[in-house]
Amino acid sequence: MALNTGWSGSPALKKRFIIASLAALTIFVLLFLRLWYLQIIQTDTYQALSEKNRTRYIPIAAPRGPIVDRDGHMLVDSRPAFRIAALRQEVEDPEKLLARLSELLNLDLATLQQRWAAGRRFPRYRPVPLADDVSRRALEQVMEHSFELPGVLTEVRPVRFYPYGKSAAHLFGYLGEITEEELRTAPYQIYHGGDFVGKNGLEKAIEPYLNGIPGERRVEVDVKGKKLRILKTQEPIPGNRVTLTINRDLQLATEAAFGDQAGAAVALDVHTGEVLAMVSKPGYDPSLFARGITGKEWVELLQNHLDPLQNRALKGQYPPGSIFKIVTALAALENDQTTAHTKVNCQGQLTVGNRTFRCWKKGGHGITDLKKALKESCDVWFYEVSQQVGIDRIAAMARRLGLGAPTGLGLAGERKGLIPDQQWKQQKFNDRWYRGETLIASIGQGYILTTPLQLATMMATVANGGNVLRPHLVKRIEDMAGNVQLEPKPQIMQQAHLDQAQLDTLRQGLKAVVNEPHGTAWMSRIKELPFAGKTGTSQVVHQRKRRKQDVEIPYRLRDHALFTAYAPASNPEIAVAVVVEHGSHGSSAAAPIARTMFKSYFKLPPPDSSTSEGE
Repeated sequence: MALNTGWSGSPALKKRFIIASLAALTIFVLLFLRLWYLQIIQTDTYQALSEKNRTRYIPIAAPRGPIVDRDGHMLVDSRPAFRIAALRQEVEDPEKLLARLSELLNLDLATLQQRWAAGRRFPRYRPVPLADDVSRRALEQVMEHSFELPGVLTEVRPVRFYPYGKSAAHLFGYLGEITEEELRTAPYQIYHGGDFVGKNGLEKAIEPYLNGIPGERRVEVDVKGKKLRILKTQEPIPGNRVTLTINRDLQLATEAAFGDQAGAAVALDVHTGEVLAMVSKPGYDPSLFARGITGKEWVELLQNHLDPLQNRALKGQYPPGSIFKIVTALAALENDQTTAHTKVNCQGQLTVGNRTFRCWKKGGHGITDLKKALKESCDVWFYEVSQQVGIDRIAAMARRLGLGAPTGLGLAGERKGLIPDQQWKQQKFNDRWYRGETLIASIGQGYILTTPLQLATMMATVANGGNVLRPHLVKRIEDMAGNVQLEPKPQIMQQAHLDQAQLDTLRQGLKAVVNEPHGTAWMSRIKELPFAGKTGTSQVVHQRKRRKQDVEIPYRLRDHALFTAYAPASNPEIAVAVVVEHGSHGSSAAAPIARTMFKSYFKLPPPDSSTSEGE
C-alpha cells in the first residue's frame, strides 16, 4: 500500500494556513516598515535623544562682580571656596551617608538632612549641595574617607569676600539662597536652585549687574548617571565691576569714631549728591550670609536688642531735635514779622496758656537774636517766632528742604519720616492742631521724624544754595572689558527756592555754632578748617519720666544725640549728619564724630578727644 506525502486536508485547514501565513507576512512587513521609519526617517530625532541620555549639562557659577570705592580700593570681591555635594543617583543609603558626613564635617545632622531633602527639587544629574565654604582640613577629611562616601564630590565655587569685615555691611547688603518663589519670577529665570542672590542692600539693588553669566560643563555619563569624562567646558563670565561713590578711608574713619555706640552717619557731596560714607552701627558680618548662615546665627542676630540688621541711615526715624531749628529759622525769615535782628528775652521758659515750655538752659540765654539762638540753640527764641509762622509754613519749608519723603537713594526699605501739619493731624487723629504743638515742633520734637540720610540731604541743600539733590551710591558700572554699562548723573529732585540773603543769615548762625565761644559745637571746631553745623538732642521719653529715675539715667531713657554740618563753611564740599542713639548730647557725642569725618576727608591730622557739655 503506497503512502501519499502531498498536501491533504480539508479546505478549511488550507484556508487557515493561508491566513496565518499572510498574517505573519504582514507582521514582518510592519516590523520592517517600523524599523525603516525609526532608523531612516527618525534617525536625527533619536540620535539627539540618545546624545541627551549620554550627556549632562552642569552649570558653573559665575563670580559676582567686584565692588570698589571711588578710588579703586577693593570693598567686596569673590574668592574660591570648597563645597561638599552629592549625586543622588549614586547614593544608596542617604541616612548612613549623611550621618558619616555629619561626623567628618562637624555639622548638625538635621541641617544635612534638610539640605538633602531640599535637593529633591533639583534635576537628578545636578549635585545636591550639603556644605558650603568648608575648610581645607574638612575637605581633606572627606577626601581621605571617600571610599565610604559613595556619590560625594567636591566643587569649587565663588563666594563673596569682604576684606573689611563688618564695614559698610548695611550698604552692601547680603546674599541668600534663591527661593522657589523667586525662581518662578521673570528676573530670576537664568538662575538655578541652590544659587545665591542679593537679598538686601546694593547686592539686591543692582543684582542684574553683579550677577555674571554662568558657564557650563558637558559631561558624559553611564546608564546610572555616573560621570565618565568631560566633553566640553564653557567658562563663566564674571559680573560687572561696580565703582561706588564711597570714600573708603572716610567710611572706615567714621565707623571707628562710633566705637561701641549705636547710631548712623551719612556724608554727601553737596554738589553732586554722591554718598561719600554711610554708616550704621552696630553692624553684622555679611560673610555669614555669603557662605550660608546657620539657624543659630540668624536667631542671634534677630534677638540682638540693638538690631544690627537694621540700616539706621535709611530706616532709623528720629526726632531731629534742635537740628530742625534750621527749618524753623528759614520759615521765620520768610515771614515779614521776623528778621535776623528779631530779639527775644529768654528766661529759661515760656508760658503759653496753661502750659510752660522750657529751654534746655535752665537759667535762660537772655536777650537773643537769630544768630545767638542758633549758636547757643536757644529754644525760647524759636518758641516765640513759631507762633507767628504757624505749623503749616514750617512744614512746607521742611518739605522744600527734602524732609518728609524718601530721598530716592535706591536701596529697599528707606523710610520717609514724618512732617506733620494741621491737615495731617485732622486725617490721622480727627483732631485739630493745637498752639502748643507748634512750639514743640519748632524745635524738632513732637510728631516730627527724620532719617539721617534726610538730614544730610537737607544740610547739603543749605550748603549748595537750595538744590535738593538725589543721593546716589553708584558712580560707574563697567564690564570686565572696561565698557561702561551705567554711569548715573547728578539729579536735582527739586528746588528749595531759598532767598540767598536769608540763607546767608542762616549760614552765619551755623558757622557760629562751631567757631565762636559759647557755640554748642565749639569744642569740636577745627582751626585749619572752619565748618558750619547744628547740634541737636531729641528726647526718648518725657522729661518728667526721666526725673523719676536715679541720677544715672538708664541707657534706654537717654536722649539721642544729633549733629549735622557742612565743610568748609565758606565754600562747602561735603555735608554730614550724625545720630548717636542714647548719646545724651549732640555736642559731646555726635559733633566729635563729624569732626573726625571732616579730618579724614580733608586729610588733616587726627582729632584729639576734647568734647563739650550742653546741647
